[in-house]
Amino acid sequence: MDFVFAAVLGFLLGSIPFGLILTRAAGLGDVRNIGSGSIGATNVLRTGNKGLAAATVLLDAAKAVVPILIAGALWSGTEGVAAVAAVAGHCFTPWLKFKGGKGFASAAGALGALAFPAFFVCAMIWVASLAISRISSVSSLVSVIAAPLVAWGMGFAQIIAPLIAIAAIVIVQHRANISRLMRGEEPKVGGGT
Repeated sequence: MDFVFAAVLGFLLGSIPFGLILTRAAGLGDVRNIGSGSIGATNVLRTGNKGLAAATVLLDAAKAVVPILIAGALWSGTEGVAAVAAVAGHCFTPWLKFKGGKGFASAAGALGALAFPAFFVCAMIWVASLAISRISSVSSLVSVIAAPLVAWGMGFAQIIAPLIAIAAIVIVQHRANISRLMRGEEPKVGGGT
């Protein structure tokens, strides 16, 4: 039953659509009507408000961290379930007809809460892949795919299965980006393809 409680907690906290809430509160309208239609930080950045995008990143990461910490305190051993549920809640929020963000910021927050040393390594992988590719989706996908391998290599065996599940969710949410990458049409950071 503890796993059910952790999953419900993670999903509900993960489902809070901070990107939409923040853009509406700032008078910028519905973020789903611009760019990719996502509620995540990258799309919030397309409003031109960097501060709002930064706040979205932090809140989307925090909504994965908080349920993991609560689950760990109340139901030891359920942290991985809370992590997967939080990312799923972000990507498939019931408040927006089960459409949400792409899950990367929440996935990063989850990894940070589960194993900070592995998060640090994956953050370096993200930075390196962004510097090489100059494509945000590539760096997100590379680092989320690397996360289970990094966790395994660093001895965090208990979080490998949750990280694989999280990677699968994030990859599914990036399917349009993957299609554009295959066609050579995915935009680079700073413009161009």
